[in-house]
Amino acid sequence: MAEMNTTNGGEAGKTGPGGILDFGALRAAELRTEPYNYFVAPGTLSEAEAGEIRRDYPQINKPGYLPLSKLESHGTFDQLMQDLNSAELAQLLTDKFGVDFTDKPRMITVRKVSQLSDGPIHNDSKSKILTMLTYLNAEWDGTGAGCIRVLNGPKDFDDFTEEVPPLAGYVFAFLRADNSWHGHLPFEGERYVVQTTFLTSQEELDRKENRGGLQYFLKKLNPFQ
Repeated sequence: MAEMNTTNGGEAGKTGPGGILDFGALRAAELRTEPYNYFVAPGTLSEAEAGEIRRDYPQINKPGYLPLSKLESHGTFDQLMQDLNSAELAQLLTDKFGVDFTDKPRMITVRKVSQLSDGPIHNDSKSKILTMLTYLNAEWDGTGAGCIRVLNGPKDFDDFTEEVPPLAGYVFAFLRADNSWHGHLPFEGERYVVQTTFLTSQEELDRKENRGGLQYFLKKLNPFQ
């Protein structure tokens, strides 16, 4: 199995309000411009920190992303949420991508379980400006299943520029573009990932929150679905 990347910029990089995500590692990540603008940052969390976050993770037993606003957040998991919700992160991404995120609404959604139908090749809707994925798994099987790929087109999983394992410490962030195709090979099981999305408007945020809240309610209403 693949091992977690534990390289870390040290406490000096943990400057966010939660004090756990290494902002120095995010700043140091190389911005890539082909096939679209993105970066991959390893070493944003230590192995011990990731374990504490998983320990304090919300109780999720169904596939899909759930809005943070509908979940209980406490302990080390809440520290990570503070960092992901911070003004410092918005400024860092503004500096990195050259797009002003400081006044853009953001939505955080949380996943713990994947099913085989998840992750098909897709592009995000135009309501999303940037998506950042923070991975938290302790290990991975090395097969490529469940590892997001930066794709060169909409048809072929094998035509990719980079593959990112969902191992703790890895962050993948990209600007939405007409060609920002991505996805992963089918995987079923625990796949810890937190998605931070910057949106075009408050109206879009409200719409997505309401939709995610309805899905959450239905899953609670019918836990055997």
